[in-house]
Amino acid sequence: MANAKWIKTPVDGKSVTYAGDALKKAWEGLHKGDNEVYPKDADLQEAWRAFHAGDFSKAAELGAGHVVAVKATSIYANHVEKKAAVKTKLFQDAMKLADGLMKSEPSNANAHYQYAYAAGRYAQSISVMKALKEGYGGKIKAALETALKLDPKHADAHTAMGAYHAEIIDKVGAMMGKLTYGANKDESVKHYETALKLNPQSPIATIEYANGLLMLFGDKEVDKATKLYDKAAKMKGRDAMELMDIESARAELEDE
Repeated sequence: MANAKWIKTPVDGKSVTYAGDALKKAWEGLHKGDNEVYPKDADLQEAWRAFHAGDFSKAAELGAGHVVAVKATSIYANHVEKKAAVKTKLFQDAMKLADGLMKSEPSNANAHYQYAYAAGRYAQSISVMKALKEGYGGKIKAALETALKLDPKHADAHTAMGAYHAEIIDKVGAMMGKLTYGANKDESVKHYETALKLNPQSPIATIEYANGLLMLFGDKEVDKATKLYDKAAKMKGRDAMELMDIESARAELEDE
């Protein structure tokens, strides 16, 4: 939920400010990853304007009770918040918000996807192995399966499902991953590829595919992963979230 102590997003939101009709005109591109429907409610429109410009606190406030509030909380936690304990708490808040939406709007694919996203990032924040022991593997997979059943063309859910398979295999191995969690290398690659076909200009889909290839295949796919990071680094960000994703791709290239 929104908090006055949330720190400022480290991007210039001026280039991704969608005043008035500009939001509706840019909507399809901005939401090619999650297929969110353009809201009729003026407050929700304003919440999404704030989200895309990187004002996540305002987005969470204005969008309380809706998907935008969950997404703003998770993206703020993932990209902006510096303190590890606060990050973890924010992901827990986002899971709680998303869980409420899954119950009140069971046919809303993004409610299920946002739960899976928050839970996945929560798992990474406390350690994937610990999260698996707490039962989050099954919860994340079930939420993503529901999201993809409701919307088979949900690019972000395909990316997240690819990451689910890759993370499991990376942490517990291919055999244990398959037997215990249904994780599969081919399925992982298939979901990543599908995500990029659906949303080819997505920095995060490109970056996550690169991350996944390294988790699944290690040095064998380092060249392909590097090309993907390079591709993401050269993309044009459509909103604050994508601008931060692009910066993370550039950071990956600098670390090599």
